[in-house]
Amino acid sequence: MKPRIAVFSGPTATIQNSPALVTSNKARALRGLPLRTNPDGSPLRFDHLVPQRLAAPVEVLIEQFSGHPLELDAAALYGPPDGYVDRQGRFHTTRQSPDDTPVYRVILQPEDGLYLLPYMAVQVDGKPWDETSAFPGAPFEKCRQTFYPDASRIFEEIDRGIPGGTKGGVGNILSSKADFDFYRAVPSGGYTRGLAAGERPDVGSGDIPPEKVGEDFFPYEPHRKETRMEDLARATNTVQKTLNTGQYAGAIWLEGSPSVQETTYWLGLLIDTTVPITGNASQRVHGMVGNEGDRNIIDSVDYIVSKVWADNEGRDAVGAVLLQDTQIFASRQVEKQGARPGGYREMGGHGGILGTIGDPGSPTIWFRPTTRQTWRSAVNLTQLPRTVQGVRKVDGRITTVEVRVKDGEGFLRGEAIPKVTMVRHNRWVKDTAAAEIDEEPEIFARVEKNLRDRPLSGIVAEGSTPYGGMQESMEKALNIAALSGIPVVVVSRGDMAGMVPVDPNNLFIEGNNLTAGKARLLLMAALLKFGALPPAADPKNPTPAEAKAVQEKIKLYQEVFSTH
Repeated sequence: MKPRIAVFSGPTATIQNSPALVTSNKARALRGLPLRTNPDGSPLRFDHLVPQRLAAPVEVLIEQFSGHPLELDAAALYGPPDGYVDRQGRFHTTRQSPDDTPVYRVILQPEDGLYLLPYMAVQVDGKPWDETSAFPGAPFEKCRQTFYPDASRIFEEIDRGIPGGTKGGVGNILSSKADFDFYRAVPSGGYTRGLAAGERPDVGSGDIPPEKVGEDFFPYEPHRKETRMEDLARATNTVQKTLNTGQYAGAIWLEGSPSVQETTYWLGLLIDTTVPITGNASQRVHGMVGNEGDRNIIDSVDYIVSKVWADNEGRDAVGAVLLQDTQIFASRQVEKQGARPGGYREMGGHGGILGTIGDPGSPTIWFRPTTRQTWRSAVNLTQLPRTVQGVRKVDGRITTVEVRVKDGEGFLRGEAIPKVTMVRHNRWVKDTAAAEIDEEPEIFARVEKNLRDRPLSGIVAEGSTPYGGMQESMEKALNIAALSGIPVVVVSRGDMAGMVPVDPNNLFIEGNNLTAGKARLLLMAALLKFGALPPAADPKNPTPAEAKAVQEKIKLYQEVFSTH
């Protein structure tokens, strides 16, 4: 039996985006509409073709030797055509004239799947579609969506070889290797009017209620909507519940290229599974010239079925990875640096490329990380407690409160997702020579808001390279944050080759060689595991015992940051 792979759709995912559907010149000519032209006004050479389905069988006559410019050069190697077409377009089984065109005769069926065809649709008022929106600057309700609601259509097009195909000219490059189930974890496209069961046979069973942009799905065009903290719990729970079934050989996560490496790292920390998790993105939309997303998906499938990730007991020994541009990156140590294929690179100064895949050769793992992920993670869902202690300010005093991290079934509660923000050290910023904490109003405003709204919260401080140093006023303000129950992680700016040294005498967690973005995610996971720090009665004037209590709690965090 073929392995089965779960494919999850994430937000703002260019890898699941497509070019705008534009009314073809065939449709414009049929309706008497002005034709699309080149910038100089000359006629377009071709219509852009769009993968679409036939509604009924149709006979097609295909010119012999038209599949490649040099087919005719090898004509002696070919069998006879099915017939000939004369100058009047009539088909004959035998040649009637030397000018007849040899052809193949084929019946195309609706069940064949997608074919590249001219796009014939127009707007309700008879105007042609010239872009995604009904008119420039149109509100969302006057726009069509370009993001696919899940990845099933993309997988079908890849299998059909639309666009492109395989080097060997053979289709079914995905379905020949595995079966797939598609999940809309936090998708980029949605059904705004809903979808009745059976209305679209190519969409899964069951009714889909009307969905709202910014609540149920998250595109970046034609109107951008970013995800919320609760959506991270939704994504985590969807992946964990799916893999808990034991049906899957692995999972593929699809998301926008600026953030896919962070969510993949998060899934590696939180998901308790022994099967591999891969992340994929694309710098260019599906169907666009130079799109690399389709190849990344193919590589993820090859990686999962190859089992190069498995230990002697068949468990994933690599952790969540990002598969981009034929390279296998550790999700902890990869960042996007350029909006182009090949725009990802390893971070942290000590290697993040674990292996290579394809062009040429099969998947190969050269190194295995020592950091803990998935089934070995100390902060995966199984390891998280049902409740932890948070902090709130009530009547001017900081008190501890109980926070329910997991629901009755053991999955994340959206309200429990910690609020972790970032601050950054800068030189030439001090108002005076004195290191006054009132120079840090942004930090104190954030602390006050967190104590009011978020019982689990933290701060990542991006200091100077390479040791995470900060101006004195920032350090003092962050000490007060830690003594208020809000843990602070210190990292270096940018891509650091060294490690932020651990200092057991301060009130901070040192972030090792993590980037600020990855440190933020690990702090969120650690907060769900350990809860808030013990607050001092007066954070600006703590007792030695209160400071010591904070340092003791920080040791738990530090162990996780040193191993994950």
